[in-house]
Amino acid sequence: MSFRKLLPLMLVIACFTASAQVKNLYNYQDLSRFYYEKQKDSLKKAWICPDAFKDRATQKEYRELWDRRTNAVLGALADNDYVHDREVFGYIDDIVRQLADANKTMIPVKPLLLIDRSPAINAYSTGGNVLAVNVGIIAFASCREELALIIAHELSHNILHHVENSIYLRAQWLGSDEYKRSLNAVLDSKYDRYSRLTRVVQGYTFSRSRHDRYQESAADSLAVILLNKSNIPFNARFFLRLDSSDMQLKQPLHHPLKEYFTAWRLPFEDSWAQRRSRGLSSRAYAFSDTTTIADSLKTHPDCIIRYNQTKALSAAAVHWTPLPATVLDKVNKMMIWDLYSTTNLTECLYRILLLKDKGYKDPWYDFMAGNIFSGLYYADRELARFNAIGIVQKELISKDYYALQTMLEQIPRDNLRQYCQDMHSQAFWRSNDEKDLGTLLNTLALDPDNSDKNKDRAAHAFSSANASSMYCEFAKNFEK
Repeated sequence: MSFRKLLPLMLVIACFTASAQVKNLYNYQDLSRFYYEKQKDSLKKAWICPDAFKDRATQKEYRELWDRRTNAVLGALADNDYVHDREVFGYIDDIVRQLADANKTMIPVKPLLLIDRSPAINAYSTGGNVLAVNVGIIAFASCREELALIIAHELSHNILHHVENSIYLRAQWLGSDEYKRSLNAVLDSKYDRYSRLTRVVQGYTFSRSRHDRYQESAADSLAVILLNKSNIPFNARFFLRLDSSDMQLKQPLHHPLKEYFTAWRLPFEDSWAQRRSRGLSSRAYAFSDTTTIADSLKTHPDCIIRYNQTKALSAAAVHWTPLPATVLDKVNKMMIWDLYSTTNLTECLYRILLLKDKGYKDPWYDFMAGNIFSGLYYADRELARFNAIGIVQKELISKDYYALQTMLEQIPRDNLRQYCQDMHSQAFWRSNDEKDLGTLLNTLALDPDNSDKNKDRAAHAFSSANASSMYCEFAKNFEK
């Protein structure tokens, strides 16, 4: 994925100085809606659509596709899809700078780096010399060199103008006589319009898929060159690790699910985690092996192919550089908070349990578990428990995840209320903004006054007392 050259003016964004941080993570003002507010107009002016077609209709299609890309990036900034945490940004930006400084001919202007809050294991280029790296892939990476390969791959898309080329080819297709004839044939037909239209779309999609896979192979090859010139060692086995990137929720827990709840001194009935079918009976699903499910990186060649194509270029006997523990801790917390903010409560809680299995003992994760139970009880109060759980089909998850998902769906309302009360009474709420968030959640979930006016009052009280807290993002949802 990639998009197009940015003017040197855009360096202002990459060099913008972060504001002071709160104890755990970033400030509310470090979310992209605020942090990049002054740069959005510059970004829009920098991405000027060129005159690529003499045919007016085709040029119009081209401009619409071009502007759609621009508006998508601006919309993502406005929606706070990105965040500027000083430490995480600085660590990734150091890799980008190393690659850019060693490859000035191909990268004359240092790219604009964005840290995407998504837990998805991905990085992407938008063209225009812009690169985004998800916190999910930072947490997933085994070492600095693996991250450098991922970043070099996305930089290669920008260098090779893959996004711009894709926009051009799509506009060319939409303006072609072949497309117009095919579409007119569909409109003129009396029967099978849907199947005819499907064939038109499938023909373009198949061609596009082959083109995209060619682009991915080209980006892999150029990425290795960028790494070599930057004196960053490469190992083709990194591609094999990416083959498991869509299996994160299939990881089993180290202990029975019940033990995690009893550690919080919460009651747990085994029947809550068993799917009820009729009456009080329950059924157990069989979980077949799904490791052969197609790679989720759908535009990429299969990871084994990428490995075979580059294994001869792998460095031997290299000491790989582990990611700093503080960076890993931050990106894990950023993932947990993003999942909570977007109301994916089962995945949020399951990732907390996985981190506990890895030895993470920070009470912040217990604090977030308490927030999850309060959030779920609030959703139940609003008749939206099912949506808050975020049901995932069992083919994509482990038995333990399915049990947790089932438990959150079936736990009786009175027990869920008890969870909220019991967790709030424990010593997880350390800083002032955490205590104040607990007060806000208690108002939302447990206060008999469920009016919008009462929610607005409580949310405004939190925001006024904690204007820089990252938790303001949650409170703002309830302010009028």
